[in-house]
Amino acid sequence: MEKLKKYVSVKDEDQFYHQGAVELLVFNFLLILTILTIWLFKKHRFRFLHETGGAMLYGLVMGLIIQYAAKASDAESGTVYECEKLKSGQSTLFINITNQVYEYQYKREISHHNVNGHQGNAMLQKMTFDPSIFFNILLPPIIFHAGYSLKKRHFFRNLGSILTYAFLGTAISCIIIALIMYGFVKAMVHTGQLKEWDFHFTDCLFFGSLMSATDPVTVLAIFHELHVDIDLYTLLFGESVLNDAVAIVLTYSISIYSPKENPNTFDAAAFFQSVGNFLGIFAGSFAMGSSYAIVTALISFTLCEFPMLETGLFFLLSWSAFLSAEAAGLTGIVAVLFCGVTQAHYTYNNLSPDSKMRTKQLFEFMNFLAENVIFCYMGLALFTFQNHIFNPLFIFGAFVAVFVARACNIYPLTFLLNLGRKQKIARNFQHMMMFSGLRGAIAFALAIRDTESQPKQMMFTTALLIVLFTVWVFGGGTTPMLTWLQIRLVLVGIDPDEDLKVEAASQSASNPDKNTTKAESAWLFRIWYSFDHKYLKPILTHAGPPLTTTLPEWCNPVARLLTSPSAYGDQLKDDDTDYIINNDELTENYESSAHMPVWDRTGSTQATA
Repeated sequence: MEKLKKYVSVKDEDQFYHQGAVELLVFNFLLILTILTIWLFKKHRFRFLHETGGAMLYGLVMGLIIQYAAKASDAESGTVYECEKLKSGQSTLFINITNQVYEYQYKREISHHNVNGHQGNAMLQKMTFDPSIFFNILLPPIIFHAGYSLKKRHFFRNLGSILTYAFLGTAISCIIIALIMYGFVKAMVHTGQLKEWDFHFTDCLFFGSLMSATDPVTVLAIFHELHVDIDLYTLLFGESVLNDAVAIVLTYSISIYSPKENPNTFDAAAFFQSVGNFLGIFAGSFAMGSSYAIVTALISFTLCEFPMLETGLFFLLSWSAFLSAEAAGLTGIVAVLFCGVTQAHYTYNNLSPDSKMRTKQLFEFMNFLAENVIFCYMGLALFTFQNHIFNPLFIFGAFVAVFVARACNIYPLTFLLNLGRKQKIARNFQHMMMFSGLRGAIAFALAIRDTESQPKQMMFTTALLIVLFTVWVFGGGTTPMLTWLQIRLVLVGIDPDEDLKVEAASQSASNPDKNTTKAESAWLFRIWYSFDHKYLKPILTHAGPPLTTTLPEWCNPVARLLTSPSAYGDQLKDDDTDYIINNDELTENYESSAHMPVWDRTGSTQATA
């Protein structure tokens, strides 16, 4: 009898590993199909379905096959046993069965109405990912690549607008979605589809925060391929990068917002506590990510002769920024985003040519792979996730709320921004930004992170449908929309940066106010860029003027110790020349009443203000 039990145990363990191999094979097969499809799309210039939409479509078909064609295992393994002594779910259970003690780990909660469909199908159970896989493995390379590949010149030229859309726009979207959804929830309660205390206003705020995370990866990929106007690309890219970070911290802050009495009433103390948590977590995560990048920049001085070690340390320290922030109770996504931005600004200048190429290709590949795995799983989840709650009224309300919130975000904020911008955001750009408010990986990951209660399960199902719709419909309609809105396209093969310089040169003489001038950029950012160029760049990189020329004479011993020998060449990057001007030039520019176009060392025209 004892040998029989051991044989059964070994057999179950072998079956477990076999199912794990099948699961990995399924995803491997889906990625192969996706890559081949991308090749076909690029070869034939087919832009009506992006690669992410294709990955979701393949996942959808595979989920359908698994749902209805997968062989059910022994039904006894899915039997539900009553444990009346347990009042709540335990993370670990030790069960004594005929003097044999077994250890069981908590995996997830299953709704009562889905137990019969869930039990016995081991393949469905295996294909349901642990949410921690998304946040700890798949999302970090995507977010880091966004920060590491950021174009500083265009990003900082539109920084004010990007911050407005990312912070204020996300808050507006969250509130608008929450208010509209609360109205639909009240209608559902009135029609008997929900109980009065099943769905609170805080749940609506939670849904609003996760649905405020835009992910226009499909649109941006087409923009990049067609070389759409660089300012439009930068506004959308910058908004989506910072918006993801803001939405994640906002979702966490709302989840811990707990009024002492009625969840549907406003509690000032709880509100300010949540605001404090938001600011503290965001600032702490920013500091954590930037600190790891600075450490990497300092260490990279000594590893230039060993590119393999240099690349390995770069990767591990970047990932450590994410893990350290999560371990400290902060947000790893925000930390790894700003780690990527700081690595690109400082560490990248210190890397050897081999390491520069390796790090760029490594994170670009990891971003591609992780992104397609997530979108494949989105398609799979429509059939493999066993706690779906489809409520037509809630789904319809969510679609209405998302589109109204996007409009309330883009148009009013752009009107206010244009009051202070010399280079106005055109009306057709605004319509394109409105159209590009797709939902994607972040909204999906935030929704699947908590699916224990029925409201959260309803939110996940609705979020998944919105992601599917926006990626397929809006992503596929990007090229026709660009044509309809008559948005300028650059010929394929022309670098957007070079095109921007040519355009600036041609337009400056006729309309100098249309371009953001060098003096204007310096006026906004001269304090930071002056400090960065004079003190941080010489310490953290091989570029910039030596500290012996920027610090007082009595600091020369320390200055010589901290300055890299390469800095004595006063290497000035092209990116810095757009923003760094000395105080004399700034004063002269702003005291001048005439608007005279001048040429800087980069070859682009600049107008004094």
